[in-house]
Amino acid sequence: MFAQELVLRQRTEILHALCSSGSAERLEQVLDILLSQGELTWEDYQNIQVPGRTLYNSARQLLDLVYTKGVDTCRICLAALKQVLPEAQGVCLSYSECCTNLEEKQENQNTCTETILTQRPNLVNKLQGCIDGALNALVTSGHFTSVDCDEVQLPVYTPSQQARHLLDHVRSKGESAAKVILKYIEQKQESGSPVNQEKWTPPKEVLKYQKKLSSSVSAQSCFLSTYGGTSHMSLDDIYTEGQLELAHDCADVHGPLGLEDIVGAAGTVNKEADTVLVCGEAGSGKSTLLQRLHLLWARGAALQNFLLLFPFSCRRLNTEQREMSVQELLFQHCCWPDREQEEIFQFILDHPHLILFTFDGLDELKQSFSDEHRVCCPTQPAPVHVLLFNLIQGSLMKGVRKVVTSRPEAVGPVLKKHLCKEVLLQGFSPSGIDCFVKKHHSDPTVAAKVLESLQTNTALLGLCHSPVLCWIVSQCHKELLGCGEGSPQTITDVYLMILQHFLQHQSSLKSTTGLGWLQEHLKTVLHLGKLAFDGIGATCYIFSGTDLETCGVTEKDICMGFLIQSKDISSTNSKRYEFLHVTMQCFFAALYIVLSNNIDRSTIPKLFEPQHIRDTGLSSTCFMACLPSTDQQKLPLEAGDVAAETPNLQIAATFVSGLLSQRHRTLWLHCCPSAVMEKKVRQVARCLSKGMQKHFKSIPRAVEGEKKSMHAMPGFVWLIKCIYEMQESRIAKDAMSKLQVDHLKLTYCKIGPVECTALAYVLQHLRDPVGLQLDNNSVGDVGVEQLLPCMHICNSLYLRNNNITDEGIRKLLAKGIQCDNFRKIALFNNKLTDACTQHFSHLLKTKQDFLSIRLGNNNITEEGAKQLAEGLKLNRSLQYLGLWGNRIGDAGAEALADALESSKTLVWLSLVGNSVGSTGACALANIIKNSTSLEEIWLTDNCITRTGVECLIQALQLNTHVKSVWLRNNDLSLEEVEEMTQRESRLTF
Repeated sequence: MFAQELVLRQRTEILHALCSSGSAERLEQVLDILLSQGELTWEDYQNIQVPGRTLYNSARQLLDLVYTKGVDTCRICLAALKQVLPEAQGVCLSYSECCTNLEEKQENQNTCTETILTQRPNLVNKLQGCIDGALNALVTSGHFTSVDCDEVQLPVYTPSQQARHLLDHVRSKGESAAKVILKYIEQKQESGSPVNQEKWTPPKEVLKYQKKLSSSVSAQSCFLSTYGGTSHMSLDDIYTEGQLELAHDCADVHGPLGLEDIVGAAGTVNKEADTVLVCGEAGSGKSTLLQRLHLLWARGAALQNFLLLFPFSCRRLNTEQREMSVQELLFQHCCWPDREQEEIFQFILDHPHLILFTFDGLDELKQSFSDEHRVCCPTQPAPVHVLLFNLIQGSLMKGVRKVVTSRPEAVGPVLKKHLCKEVLLQGFSPSGIDCFVKKHHSDPTVAAKVLESLQTNTALLGLCHSPVLCWIVSQCHKELLGCGEGSPQTITDVYLMILQHFLQHQSSLKSTTGLGWLQEHLKTVLHLGKLAFDGIGATCYIFSGTDLETCGVTEKDICMGFLIQSKDISSTNSKRYEFLHVTMQCFFAALYIVLSNNIDRSTIPKLFEPQHIRDTGLSSTCFMACLPSTDQQKLPLEAGDVAAETPNLQIAATFVSGLLSQRHRTLWLHCCPSAVMEKKVRQVARCLSKGMQKHFKSIPRAVEGEKKSMHAMPGFVWLIKCIYEMQESRIAKDAMSKLQVDHLKLTYCKIGPVECTALAYVLQHLRDPVGLQLDNNSVGDVGVEQLLPCMHICNSLYLRNNNITDEGIRKLLAKGIQCDNFRKIALFNNKLTDACTQHFSHLLKTKQDFLSIRLGNNNITEEGAKQLAEGLKLNRSLQYLGLWGNRIGDAGAEALADALESSKTLVWLSLVGNSVGSTGACALANIIKNSTSLEEIWLTDNCITRTGVECLIQALQLNTHVKSVWLRNNDLSLEEVEEMTQRESRLTF
């Protein structure tokens, strides 16, 4: 198709790609390229870049002009689009064969002015970070005045736009000015320092403000502020690293992420975006992580590329009713400059790459993220949430790095397209739990006892991967150590433990034993429960004195310790309060639902219908419909301003399930009529059963010849957790009796140890064996141990990319050997070493019906391969063996070949990327010679030479059953590849 025709047919898509971000950067980059290639004249450029014209009109003007200039110009325009547009947006455009390669024009560059034009894209890139130095050189040489400098450095210009305007001014000044700017760039490069990383000293007023801001940030960050900060612990003394990983696979990232990697370039998927999202479940430590970053910056120990750091709490921003400009937002919510406010703000606008914003708790905003309302001027007042959304998407303060934390459920595709990368916070590792408990208890003996108690209760150990639950367990260590066989098993158990801990510490009946502690404080629980219940309905997490009074909360109730004074917004005249943690608010809301007689009968059904919530986009309708009309009137909500609160509603529903379990009903005997309690129990049971049935009905029919699969959504996992919290095996059996699938997929479902416990509790009741796929989660060794009760119904287990070590595999295989159905396992990309192969060897010797082992991308060497070979020699069933991406070498390949050459069952073998040379290839050729079952062998990405391939060819001549041998990327010349392909068509290079 001709280039002209492509431009015409794709006009709408091109316009959208150039303009949809709201930034002119892509259009200006295309114009730079067309100018440098000589396809646009200077007059053409000025006719397109008319001041005041809208972005879409400028883009239309360009496409009109390009089309009229003919095929060659259209071809170069398409090539420019291909180069400029992000890959995700460029896929919607067709470039065809007419798209040419762009090259810098070297001919006819007789003058410096011409060079500035032909190398414009490159020069714009080089000048972005050193505008000040370039302008200084031009002023010193007498070519620029202060007026010229001011025109280049207008605050509305981004760094790239400033570079373009500088070049435009230089061009207008003539040849001598062009020579100065080119010489400046050349000197920068010759000095060895990157052009865009010029060192300079910020103005004195900015340095003074930095000192004041650092002091303020340090004061706010030095003590633990999450979990209520009730123990007033120094952050240094208690902070424990969580597990950080990228949401997307990235070749340039190896090993665990550190704190500074969050704002670093590693893992970037969209270079045009400025916003990093840190995602984690409630209680995973997101706020503490940000607090640690703030403290390290304030001390000069990290993030020193950023001169100024501005921390924001979305919970606090919720309370801001008036419209503000960006300047007011920065100075009023973070730190007010003593003087020269305008100069400091101008510095921030001029040097966005030196500024860092953090926004904690995006999921707690009342409004859902939207990119519909655009604000581009930093001095224009707007509602705070509109400012925040425009900052995140880059319409405001382009170039400033922003770090945003949120729970995963609050992050939709509209937000994700504005992210430069997404980082997942997975809570504590097993060593993290150990570290946190030891830091929490100054007495090593107590810490040792708590850790010993956790090791004997793996369900509780799994819960402690969540930092907030680890804190509760550590806080309530006396109750924990006194539990004996009644040690907590569920999340509800843990929260009941801290409820009892706080209430009994305030009890007037010091001798109270048994269950009387709750009855004594029932009024307090109901008062706080109503406050929590109303707050979740109104997306409210910070409460005024009026809110407390409305719900009957007294000073005595506050003294119980569940509510704390909000540090950020409280003043001497007006105190504000919040719950210790958002999960604590959900827990009290659940207590209110269970214990109150004033709850509408539709509350529980609506609480368990997250689909209804998502469809309407109004979570508050769930609770508001359950409140008396007088209470509804007190909630100052506009329907369009309420964010989906599905996550908090689901947490509350999980607690309701746990509170209504049989094991806790004796607690409520004297607090609520038994008939009312039984009715609520039946309601929850019906809701869970109905929810599971909806999921099962959505399973598509099996394709003929394939297994019937169910790809579970996160909502399914939540229902499973509710059933586990309720500890009702009858509900689990009833639900699983209706599930008839061969394969259950729960990939990318945020499955951790807690979810594994719940899954095993429910899935063990399946009637028929299934393949259980848990790839790309956070199962870990503790999660593996939690899965063991349901191993008997797993005929295959897929645990790729789950942070599992040899110890987890030891326990898994010890159980698997006892399970008749267990026949396949996949463990790609975990943390396995040679120590695991002895257990696989034992499995192969013991289970003569095992079919498939895949251990790709681990750390298995020749010693591990030799160990595995010992089991393979005695096995008569294995069909698939995958060791891709390990380090077995020739010696390992020889050991495997020796073990497998007499196999009558092996169908597929992969040794891709294992440093196998010709010696190993010649040994593997013996398998091909003797095997009657082998169909494929993969030897891609090794170091096999012609000698090894000759052995394989000779073996293939003796075996017509083998379909293919994959040999791409080995030590062969193009001529050798061509020759051998002609000799043997089953070789794939």
